[in-house]
Amino acid sequence: MDYFPIFLDLENKKCVIVGGGEVAHRKTKAVLKSGAIVNIISIEFSKKFNDFPEARCFLIKEEFNVKHLTDATLVIAATDSLSVNKKVANEANKLGIPVNVVDEPSLCSFIMPALIDKSPVIIGISTGGNSPVLTRTIKEIIEINLPSNIGLLAKMMGSWRQRVKERFNSFDMRLKFWEKLMDSEVPQLVFKNKLVLADQKIQEQLRNNSFEDSVGEVYLVGGGPGDPELLTLKALRLMYQCDVVLYDRLVSKEVLNKVRPDAEFISVGKSESQHTVEQHKINEMLILLAKEGKKVLRLKGGDPFIFGRGGEEINELAKSNIPFQVVPGVTAASGCGSYAGIPLTHRDYAQSVRFLTGHLKDGKLDIDWKNLNNKQETLVFYMGLLSLPKICEELMKHGMPSSMPIAAIEHGTTHNQRVVSSTLDKISLEVLELELKSPTTFIVGEVVKLRGQLNWYG
Repeated sequence: MDYFPIFLDLENKKCVIVGGGEVAHRKTKAVLKSGAIVNIISIEFSKKFNDFPEARCFLIKEEFNVKHLTDATLVIAATDSLSVNKKVANEANKLGIPVNVVDEPSLCSFIMPALIDKSPVIIGISTGGNSPVLTRTIKEIIEINLPSNIGLLAKMMGSWRQRVKERFNSFDMRLKFWEKLMDSEVPQLVFKNKLVLADQKIQEQLRNNSFEDSVGEVYLVGGGPGDPELLTLKALRLMYQCDVVLYDRLVSKEVLNKVRPDAEFISVGKSESQHTVEQHKINEMLILLAKEGKKVLRLKGGDPFIFGRGGEEINELAKSNIPFQVVPGVTAASGCGSYAGIPLTHRDYAQSVRFLTGHLKDGKLDIDWKNLNNKQETLVFYMGLLSLPKICEELMKHGMPSSMPIAAIEHGTTHNQRVVSSTLDKISLEVLELELKSPTTFIVGEVVKLRGQLNWYG
């Protein structure tokens, strides 16, 4: 994060804007909305400045001097002179006053985001000074999707905060009340301008709600192979609702960043060759946390029901009468194949696909090798990095030609994706030489030949 986002209280604070043209006028207009007292420094001003209220906006017809910064809380340089703007920035920095120089990010100690003002809801959008046009585009997207009455909803909720605080002693209980309220009909009533009815509904919920001894819920969510844009809408919604998240090592950082930031994060660190937390301990943690009334996100890479032991976890939850939801994710075979340009089935090459685990158990692979030599079938091996030499050996031993195409896809669907296309007799050495790391998915079959034509990513 290049800049730390912050909202300043400028009510009755002195702000200085240097410049008298169109840009300075626009900045003055924005700052005045915050209730600030604005001193504008320039030799000459456009006529538009005469429209500002005299009680809060003072036009000072002078060349900029450091004395203008006395007692200033904020400074903006908006002249068409780079030397003047640099002088303003230097003097402000010496005094420790936040300064913004229009269109010169390198001279700024803060930058001004594009704003969506639905007061008291205010949304700031920034690209770190890299692209104002992109910032404007993002703003348009949010504006289109944001209900016009969102500010009214915020004001109504604020008017009830003290009464909710008196009704529920603990922070957790108050949080649950507000979350339940947001899932109710109240927001929609406000958006429809039915404010009296919305107020009545809040009162009813406050009178009737009791969260004592309530059991929480577990969300078993598939996080996909790495690209956060592959998450389902339901997965994203539950990721924002959770109080605590138990996540595996193979869940990408980008996907984890989509989880509610103030949730408690617990790494259970499961990987191909090492389980930091044993499965029965994970099951116990899920049950215990849910019995504490928490909404627990169990976040797994890929799909929780494909080599993810998700079935085992919800079986224990069901035994303990813990409510749960299951959200499927894009499994590694589908995600990695698509991003590598390798269709798992194709009319001319493969009419079926088989998913297998390459995970070693007591040094052995429990696989029915004799039934895998089918030219019209694609094989996908999960967790096969350590056992790759054995996989290739057994496939060739049971009749598959050594020239059969195979692809290794490391960190599939992410910016770090690497793909190695080879054959059964050569892939092990190539993977070793290139030092591929987990997670790496292997696709075996004639469909791998299509990568040369269909590769589109990276």
